[in-house]
Amino acid sequence: MKELYQKIIRKSGRLTDILPIAAVLSFLATILGSMITMILNKIIPCQRIFDWFTDDADITDFALEYFTFFGIWILILALVFIFPKNRKMWNACRYNGGGNSIKGLLIGLLLGFGANAFCILLSLLMGDIKLSFYGFDFRALLIFIIVVFIQSGGEELVDRFYLYQKLRRRYRSPLVAIIGNSLVFMAMHILNPGFTAVAGMQIFSFAIIASMLVYYYDALWVAMAFHMAWNFTQNIIFGLPNSGIVSAYSIFTLEAASARNGLFYNVDFGVEGSIGAILVLAIMCIAIYLINRNHPEKNDIWKEETAD
Repeated sequence: MKELYQKIIRKSGRLTDILPIAAVLSFLATILGSMITMILNKIIPCQRIFDWFTDDADITDFALEYFTFFGIWILILALVFIFPKNRKMWNACRYNGGGNSIKGLLIGLLLGFGANAFCILLSLLMGDIKLSFYGFDFRALLIFIIVVFIQSGGEELVDRFYLYQKLRRRYRSPLVAIIGNSLVFMAMHILNPGFTAVAGMQIFSFAIIASMLVYYYDALWVAMAFHMAWNFTQNIIFGLPNSGIVSAYSIFTLEAASARNGLFYNVDFGVEGSIGAILVLAIMCIAIYLINRNHPEKNDIWKEETAD
């Protein structure tokens, strides 16, 4: 029994790194992070700042929904620095000249935009949706670039940084960290409007890709940019639902009456609720694996602590 335990558990693993406990802590971090933002909004008039970017109250309110994730940044980074045992996690987040770099951010943006735009293009070609040009508002776009990155980056910090590293520290097999954080990420979206089993599979597939970027390339920044570009493309550029939620502003708008369920589109959940999106992400997963199947983990920050 002891030998089996040693084959599964790493020496550096903590009690709070056990999968169920770490998962609950991640959920709590998301909730507490949102509460921190609410407190911050009481101290700093964030709404007035956003009002400078737009005169539309609906756009301001929607931008503030994205901004809610700002508190998660504060909380997760605080958890890393306050607790000495967590400080090593910083090595997975800091600039490294590779995946965590300006180049990495650009690669992530291209991956996210390309994958999502491809799904949207196919849904257009198949006649499942029709889009019309709404308008280009530079100030609104600027604020959404900022807040969408805050939201996407916040989710990546919770799942592909904090939770991923906790599970990686506890368990010898990296599959626990990769699959475990992806399942938690999916679970966090269950209450989104229009959520279905297909949407859950798509969200899980998306999380697997982001986790593989961290595992093979030590590229948390790429994962953040990939996530940001995916959400920004469908929600702000093309006006489609982002996990079931439609933006108050977008460059293009969906002609809702013309929308229908298809291979690459779901009326209630958008592109993310489609079988086609799962297939695209699955192909990306396979490609990343085949390219790196003979490559070791890029940066196991707990390796020295777990050495026999």
